[in-house]
Amino acid sequence: MPMPGDHRLLAVGFVTLSGAGFVGARLGLPHAEPLTFLSLRFALAALLLGGLALAFRAPWPGRPQGMHIAGAGLLTVGLFSAGVFYSIAGGVTPAVSALIIALHPILIAIAAPLLLGERVSSRQWVGLLLGLAGVFMVLQHGLTNQPMLGWPVFYSFIGLLGMSAGNLYQKARCADMHPLSGGTIQCAACALACAGGALLGESGTVHWAGEFIVALVWMAVVVSVGAVSILVILIRHGEVSRVAGLFYLVPVSAALAAYLLFGQGIAPMQWLGIAIAGSGVVLVTRRPA
Repeated sequence: MPMPGDHRLLAVGFVTLSGAGFVGARLGLPHAEPLTFLSLRFALAALLLGGLALAFRAPWPGRPQGMHIAGAGLLTVGLFSAGVFYSIAGGVTPAVSALIIALHPILIAIAAPLLLGERVSSRQWVGLLLGLAGVFMVLQHGLTNQPMLGWPVFYSFIGLLGMSAGNLYQKARCADMHPLSGGTIQCAACALACAGGALLGESGTVHWAGEFIVALVWMAVVVSVGAVSILVILIRHGEVSRVAGLFYLVPVSAALAAYLLFGQGIAPMQWLGIAIAGSGVVLVTRRPA
């Protein structure tokens, strides 16, 4: 059985908006250091989500549940974003970083049966391997002459572990969080953590160019409010191993966004990779009849 219609629409929205995050990083990082940029992004997102939570009278969790929500956010959103941003700022191409993050569905497929009792079928494993192969084909042109060792690459692996651990923790401890009030707590926690890190290790300099402002608003509204809120809903209503499969399409979405916004061409091999990755995601997310 495939995803329900409304969940399919949410899945498309998540993939599309998440791919836009690489565009925002590309535009914003030349104007601010990673944690400085992220602290501003998360602070703006917390204000927006908090306003929406009040306007729609979203329920707020008690202190214990709020701590779980904050912890999941620090991993899923904060550590993931910091790892990827520091990696890209250190010279790693978005293609290399995206390929590392594409290991997320594999990690979840290994961990979810052990920690959450979810079953990953042989059909889903075929889909996971197809998806990873498709992502490699989409990104392989950006891997040429790129070092695969060193601290900048290591930061992407830290981001990968943050995303995977955060998704598992959220599903186990706070899957029922409201996307508006819970998102406010998560973004506020990430803003404080990133601001603290920026004060300790960065200059805090920001070049308030138009390009940076566009990137900041883009990352706060499109990614932090849009994509992350959708991810919360998908995790709440589905198995985390199936939701993780959607991450194979995020690099595909990023490649399409780069094609539309920056004129970066897509080679025939990449189109084939897109088709293979899409087929893999269908196998991962499709429920048995």
